[in-house]
Amino acid sequence: MKRKRDGSLRNDLIDAGVSLLRDRGPDGLSLRECAANAGVSHAAPGYHFKNLMGLSTAIAARGYRLFCEAMKQRLAAADEAPFSRLEAICQGYLDYASAHPELFLFIFSGQKFNESDEEYDAAAREAYAILREVCAPLVPEGSEPAHLEILVWSFVHGYAHLSMTRKRENPEIGLTWPDLGSLLQYLERALAADKAEGLLPGDRSNGHGSS
Repeated sequence: MKRKRDGSLRNDLIDAGVSLLRDRGPDGLSLRECAANAGVSHAAPGYHFKNLMGLSTAIAARGYRLFCEAMKQRLAAADEAPFSRLEAICQGYLDYASAHPELFLFIFSGQKFNESDEEYDAAAREAYAILREVCAPLVPEGSEPAHLEILVWSFVHGYAHLSMTRKRENPEIGLTWPDLGSLLQYLERALAADKAEGLLPGDRSNGHGSS
């Protein structure tokens, strides 16, 4: 096998890694197999990635970029109403999970990535920045923005993950599985109530709704 000299090797290795993720999951990722599938020698990945973590980080960076693109595409088609924009990124979240399930599961798998890698860091930060920007107009005055951000993230991530796994394990669940839009109506009403009150659940004192 010869080393590729047209600048495509790095991308080909990432493609090969994504293919392995699709077929075997994170535990099946291998630099040697990625090299073989990309048609290069087992030493060739060393020109771009020091080790398996380097390849994993590059794959995760691609995953986050595609994640951001999916949310931004939905945002571009949404109106300017704050909750419409929130619903848009949630639908984009599902678009991403549906179109790239192997990357969706990988970036949230708990795998160790090189967080000092500039490409990875920029892509991951952009994904959260989209969430923060869209949530900002909906945060009740005086509340901690992170509370709403994590609430929304937990809500849509849980829905996406359950819809991918539980429905696949038990097809009967799909018959009564609610669409995301109908569940978001509950969130919208809850946010409206808390915004009127000026508090989110995590901001309440013991004498005001917590035990």
